[in-house]
Amino acid sequence: MDKPRPVDHLVLPTAELEVARARLASLGFTVAPEARHPFGTANACVFFADGTYLEPLAVAQRELCEHAAIDGNVFVKRDQAYRFRRGEEGFSALVMGTDNAAEDRNRFVRAGISAGLNLEFSRPFETPDGARAMAGFELAFAGDLRAPDVFFFTCQRKNPPEVDRTALETHENGVTGIRQVVLSEPNPSDFQYLLQQVVGQREVNAHSFGVDLAAANTDVVALNAAGLKGFFGVEGGTHARGLRLRGIVFATGDLNAMEQRLKEEGIAYVFTAGRLVVAETAGQGAFFAFEQVE
Repeated sequence: MDKPRPVDHLVLPTAELEVARARLASLGFTVAPEARHPFGTANACVFFADGTYLEPLAVAQRELCEHAAIDGNVFVKRDQAYRFRRGEEGFSALVMGTDNAAEDRNRFVRAGISAGLNLEFSRPFETPDGARAMAGFELAFAGDLRAPDVFFFTCQRKNPPEVDRTALETHENGVTGIRQVVLSEPNPSDFQYLLQQVVGQREVNAHSFGVDLAAANTDVVALNAAGLKGFFGVEGGTHARGLRLRGIVFATGDLNAMEQRLKEEGIAYVFTAGRLVVAETAGQGAFFAFEQVE
């Protein structure tokens, strides 16, 4: 582990992309046009100025997905497993950025956490003004059999499209990026080693509520039930053993305006520990927390 990896994006399974699009738009996010993967899934992403993004993910062509899973596509197999166990809505994967996915796989194998063969693919990318390009990726997977409801991978962006994403990265709610990724587990320290390997971070802040790790661009935190309740007002940390991805903390430049938007849209929220927290629902598979940044 030479240096921590950055969080690249977060995968949020959903039953219908249009439901996710409507929900995210009501929260003030700009949502990109639909893009399809060559193995049957599709997304409608939310991009941020800090280089991270959300990936709402739906099954677009079930037959293609089935064939891809049979052929050993780890991304599709894990998505299918998540939907089978947890349902069509949720938060399934934490994705870290990398410039060498092949070496990441070697590291994951040596650490005993490799979740399968790397995946290389390309998909179309389109901006709201209709500019198109092909984006290429290579993914290296990590996982733990003790935590079947979450998976991890690193993402190497190849031939990234040379398009202006300013419009996609500008959001009515003022969100500029991701501050924290929140997981839950009754005893988070049991998964400290796994998270260290995934994030690429030796240093861990262990405390009575869980563990915190500093990625290159944000924090990854795993909390117990008391931590979820105390920091976010969220119940449900007493689930069965195994890590689960639970929430996302966003940075916004105007928390008062964000609160006013939630009121106008009739979206329920709580204010706790200096954050506005919105519970998960259809099209929003994680709790969202918004905090003020200068």
